[in-house]
Amino acid sequence: MSLAERLRAAQDDTQSALDVALALFDGPVGDAMRYASAGGKRLRAFLVLETSALFDVPRARALRAAAAIEAVHAYSLIHDDLPCMDDDDMRRGRPTVHRRWDEATAVLAGDALQTCAFELLAGAETDPDPAIRAELVLTLAQAAGAAGMVRGQALDIAAETAAEPLDLHAITELQRLKTGRLLEWPCRAGAILGRADPAPLLAYARHLGLAFQIVDDLLDVEGDAAAMGKAAGKDAEAGKATFVSLLGVAEARARADALVTDAEGALLPFGDRAASLISVARYVVDRDR
Repeated sequence: MSLAERLRAAQDDTQSALDVALALFDGPVGDAMRYASAGGKRLRAFLVLETSALFDVPRARALRAAAAIEAVHAYSLIHDDLPCMDDDDMRRGRPTVHRRWDEATAVLAGDALQTCAFELLAGAETDPDPAIRAELVLTLAQAAGAAGMVRGQALDIAAETAAEPLDLHAITELQRLKTGRLLEWPCRAGAILGRADPAPLLAYARHLGLAFQIVDDLLDVEGDAAAMGKAAGKDAEAGKATFVSLLGVAEARARADALVTDAEGALLPFGDRAASLISVARYVVDRDR
């Protein structure tokens, strides 16, 4: 299968898993949960499925972890878009949840998606070994919580009113937490489900996560809002320090390319079996070209 076909399969299969998981929720909150979790590139789900496949994990088990990380990602986007956070009106080409419904419904839908993720991981269908399920729950909580993604978001908010703009080291740390931790966890999850050493996959994911954010910064400067499905140029309008504002377009792009080369190097132990992971890393940096 080509990368495009594998991505489409991951999108379709993950959506089916989410449809089953979210079918029990009714009312405006349930509707908002399904609305927020529909669509998207499903990169995080793809990483779960492809890293799990390296260790011959049954796809049905991997799909539960894939649905879990996409539920957490959807929750993070709902909350990130709120007026008290980034105050965005559009997401994935549609009105954000608080615009489509209201702020209270958006907060509750995000909360419910987050807890749904842990319910998925804790279920016996995810893995017959309760220790494996517990490790998945623990590591996702660490990646998404106050020492992970939430801390990154807090640093981002604090930077808006800081006396001095962030330097390159501070931005790298902020994005390692805000964006990188939810790209690392899918690769860790594949290794956990496969009873394997996660170190090579985590090295890959860290390089990929930073490259992903650099390209996001490039798209914020050069991207088309209609193609992106969200507003462009918001970082510059807010006066935020980004990889592009500190490095310039050419050096930022060169750094993203170098990070992808490093990500590919981390996968050498897996040989040709990691071809799809290499391809998706290249796809990430080609989004702005």
